[in-house]
Amino acid sequence: MGYLRVSKIEEILPGQARSFEVEDLQVLICNVDGELYAIEDVCTHDEASFAQGELDGCEIECPRHGARFDVTTGNVTALPAVLPLETFPVRINEGNVEIDIG
Repeated sequence: MGYLRVSKIEEILPGQARSFEVEDLQVLICNVDGELYAIEDVCTHDEASFAQGELDGCEIECPRHGARFDVTTGNVTALPAVLPLETFPVRINEGNVEIDIG
């Protein structure tokens, strides 16, 4: 499938996380100190969106039960979740944020 355009780079500021629908998949783009990361926007504990969650450094917290994940790797950093999140490659192309959902 290759890389797909998600947004403009200026739409995702440092410390911000935004949810987008990409080919019927909810994806969260997180800006950690100017570096962009993409994760599946569905908590592996209870399938909640992270859109209302808090991005703290490189960790996102699920707003439902407080599970935390490292957005750079998808790994769980706090229970009750035990399964990691799927991550996706991100690139910037002519000011556009693009991800490859495989």
